[in-house]
Amino acid sequence: MHLLNGQTVMKSYDFGLGNQPIGHKQFEGDGKTPEGLYFVDRFNPRSRYHLSVGISYPNERDKAYAAQFGLNAGGDIMFHGQGPEGRVLAPRNRDWTAGCIAITDNEIEDVYAMLQLRTPVMIYA
Repeated sequence: MHLLNGQTVMKSYDFGLGNQPIGHKQFEGDGKTPEGLYFVDRFNPRSRYHLSVGISYPNERDKAYAAQFGLNAGGDIMFHGQGPEGRVLAPRNRDWTAGCIAITDNEIEDVYAMLQLRTPVMIYA
């Protein structure tokens, strides 16, 4: 994962994804992480994963795709730390989340401080 200022890489991090990391998130509960352009839409200083930063998934395209199958696109996708749960799971399985992007607790502190509401977030494999 890279944090950019324009074209300049400011920081890079190793990360964990959803427990089914290959492919774009399509439905609630599929264990995938969304891919595409989203925006920071909330900050949670009381996250069970230390700190978390929400992104604007699902967008209208994501909702419409899931609706074609009569399903919910899901939501509540975050960049977050590990917290107690992640510190147990991450060493055994890098991709341990339900669809979020996990980094260490120290790293989420950096990310949390650098991002602002409406910061664009491009997620791709």
